[in-house]
Formats: sequence, C-alpha cells, structure tokens
Amino acid sequence: MLLPPLLPPASHRYRGATLRQFSTDLIDIISQSVSLPLDGQRSLVSNPLIAACVLTFGLLQGQAGRAGEAYPTWKLLSSRTGNLPAPGTAIFQTATLVLDINKDGLNDFVIASRRDGSSLVWYQRRKDGWTVHPIDQGLNIEAGGAYADIDRDGDLDLVFGEDYSGQKVYWWENPFPQFAGRSRWVRREIKSSGAEMHHDQIFGDFDGDGREELVFWVQRGGQLLHARIPSTPKLKTPWPSTLMARVESAEGLAKADMDGDGKIDLIGGGLWFKHQGGNRYAPRLIDKESRNARAEAGQLVEGGKPEVVFVIGDGVGRLKWFEFQQNAWVAHDLLGEEVIHGHSLQLADINRDGHLDILCAEMMKWSDNARIPDHPNAHTWIFYGNGRGKFTRTLIASGIENHESRVADLDGDGDLDILGKPYSYGTPGINIWLNEGNGPPTKKGKGPR
Repeated sequence: MLLPPLLPPASHRYRGATLRQFSTDLIDIISQSVSLPLDGQRSLVSNPLIAACVLTFGLLQGQAGRAGEAYPTWKLLSSRTGNLPAPGTAIFQTATLVLDINKDGLNDFVIASRRDGSSLVWYQRRKDGWTVHPIDQGLNIEAGGAYADIDRDGDLDLVFGEDYSGQKVYWWENPFPQFAGRSRWVRREIKSSGAEMHHDQIFGDFDGDGREELVFWVQRGGQLLHARIPSTPKLKTPWPSTLMARVESAEGLAKADMDGDGKIDLIGGGLWFKHQGGNRYAPRLIDKESRNARAEAGQLVEGGKPEVVFVIGDGVGRLKWFEFQQNAWVAHDLLGEEVIHGHSLQLADINRDGHLDILCAEMMKWSDNARIPDHPNAHTWIFYGNGRGKFTRTLIASGIENHESRVADLDGDGDLDILGKPYSYGTPGINIWLNEGNGPPTKKGKGPR
C-alpha cells in the first residue's frame, strides 16, 4: 500500500498555510478511513500506514505549537464508561442548557428528553464530579430552551416547549436555595393553546425598553411569537404574546446588535428582525437557504457589524458565515462540503486568544425507529478564528453523537469545555470533553461562562 494517496494534495492550499491546517486535513482523511469506537479512542496501531500518518500529525502539531499556535487538548468523559451519571432512562434526549442554577459560581447544566422515561434534570458540579437532580418528568420537551430570572427573585428560571405532540410552552420556578426534601420546581404555562412544536426559545431586550422578552418558534403554525414577561408571572398564565413574523418550518435563534444602534436584534430562520416600534418587527434576509439552520452571531471579523453563522441542524447543508459588505450579506463556506445534521453550533473564545471560535458537530442518528446510526462517522469540529475572518479547522472527534451540544466552563477551572449531548444514539447518556490546557489567557477574557 502506498502512502501518497492518503495524504492531502500538495497544492496551493498549503502555501503559506500553517502546519496545523495540513495536519488537520490529514487527520480528517484518516478519520474517514478508520472507524472510531463510541468512547472516541482511535484503534490505529495495528495499521502501520495509519500509525505513520498519526506520527506525522503529532510531529506537525508540535511544530505548529512551537510557532506560537495554542489550541486546547481534550479529555473525554462519558456516562457509557462510568465517568458520568446518565440523565435518566429516556432514549430521546432533546435539549441542553448550561447555567448556574444554585448560585455557587459554577456552571450546572440541564438535560431534557421526551417519550418513554422522559425527564428534566439538572447536573450539579461538585468537587469530585457531577450529581443529577430531578426537575420534572412525563413531558415531551422539544429541542431548544432558555433561561432568565423570570420572577425577579435573583435566581435563574427555565423555559422549554413541547414537541410536535403538544401546544404548550412552560417555565419552571427555580426553588433556590431549597433543592432537597419537599422543595420542587413549580411548572407554569407560558403558552397553553394553538399550534404544536416549539423548537427554540430565546430571551432578550429586543424592543429596547430595558426589560427582557421571550421569543419562540411555533413550527406547526409557521409562527415566531413575542411574549412579554408579566409583572406577576407566578399568577399570570398564559403570557400575552404577539405575532413577530410568519415563517414556515423555521428554527434557530440568536441575538446581536446587527445595525449598531445599541439595540439587541433577533436572528433566526435565515433572517434578522429590526424593531420598528411597539410590537412591530421587520424581517431582513440574510440567507434564504438557512431557514432551518442553527444560528449564532458575533464578531468573527472584529470591528463593525457582527457576523452570522448558519448550519442546517435537521438536514444537510453547508456551514457558512456571513459578513455584511457594501449593503449585502457575503457568504463564506467554512468546510467546502456538506454538514450532515449539524445540530450543534456555538461561538466562543475556546483557546482564549481573544478571538471567537466556532464549534460545529454532526448527529449520528436522527431516524427515531432506526437501530443503527444514520451517519456513523459524524464529526465534531472547532474552527479557531483569528479575528480577521480566517479559521483553522480542527477535528475533535469522529463517530460520537452530538445534538444541542454546548461550550462552557463545566469544571470551574476557567477554561471552556464541551458538553456533548446525544439525541438517540448512545442514550441515555452524556459526554464531556474537558479542556486540558491551552495558551495563556488574553486580556480580552476567557470567553463565556
């Protein structure tokens, strides 16, 4: 067997490029030729050719590191190997949130599910790991979720909506500081009727009045609804809501000041929404092909207006970021190939160099009745940005399921980790990639907690 056919082509692609990019492309090719067990550990030593490629990769990594490129290394923990407790018994895990529930300064996280064994639980970070606590059960919760201090008592409350089988959106009152004994999360209704399926919710002050509102999709109704938090949310149910827009089968929500007027704008369904006064919002097109895309926004090119990232979460499409140039949105393809059910997307400064990076991960399985993966070689990538619209692609894992995965400091050490939630393969369960270290933090901070 000859080595050259496996190697990336020695073309203009690598002239002036980093050794890191070359090694990343090399490991991409290797990962497509070698199956990975679910624990993410490669079994390569039995193949001398592959072992040689991996050795080359390691050498190139070392040279790139000496050139001043600092990227994290990762340690994978998994409930499948006993490193973490599983969130329950449901095999359809739909939603994930990361927040500080008990106000101890450490991030906790929430896992929601649907159908048989459905539950809503939260994971508390302790010195020696994580402990699972119940919130609710017996509901068919859809992907998405949001949090805010809804009742203005100083702690964070939760919001989730029902899937295609239900008409309701709920909020749960955080029982802080009493989480044990008879204390419980009281569930109340935000939306009680109308159409079904509520994939994605977000809080933000979108009308500039100094108070956060809740915005959420109702997919079966083709609606984007805007709901103001009542002055007495524990008594008022459902919340009054108004129609923000009609967009068929759309999903994905993000927020940023898109036009520099000091007011937070909403992004979703391939659009952004400009507040026109009162309850009126004008939709403005970013990309017509991104109606069903996951959405993120931030300063990928630092200075000026924010950029937007879209990837199709429930389907196949390109991972693209958009910048506003000369009164038009210009698309940039990050991979040059299709992303398959890229239902995990987040911007964060993962390597703490002061510039935003992009996490994108594919699903392995989305067919509910199937027993084998739809996409066995699903990829998890990080694209490290330089603040000028250039990115270095790294492959974190192949053959591990991701759905609504998140980037956050999960162990309280100040750097950013990855919470990997599967949807229906390897469930019930979760995975966590702990950040094992990277370059020194910059003055611009360590990214979101």
